[in-house]
Amino acid sequence: MRKASTEMAQVKVTQIKSGVGGKPNHRETLRTLGLKKIGQSRVHEDGPGVRGMIRAVAHLVTVEEVD
Repeated sequence: MRKASTEMAQVKVTQIKSGVGGKPNHRETLRTLGLKKIGQSRVHEDGPGVRGMIRAVAHLVTVEEVD
């Protein structure tokens, strides 16, 4: 499959702290991002929805831009 020339940027989100003991919506946001364990990473298309989720759990994750 060919990639479109207007391809969106991607971000790699890695969980660095546990959601245990945190707010329920923070734990749910980690699950929505696909993160279940400390050290686990997922790559997502960069967009306002993903950026909002990252902002909500910024204290639990690190973010890198993927080329």
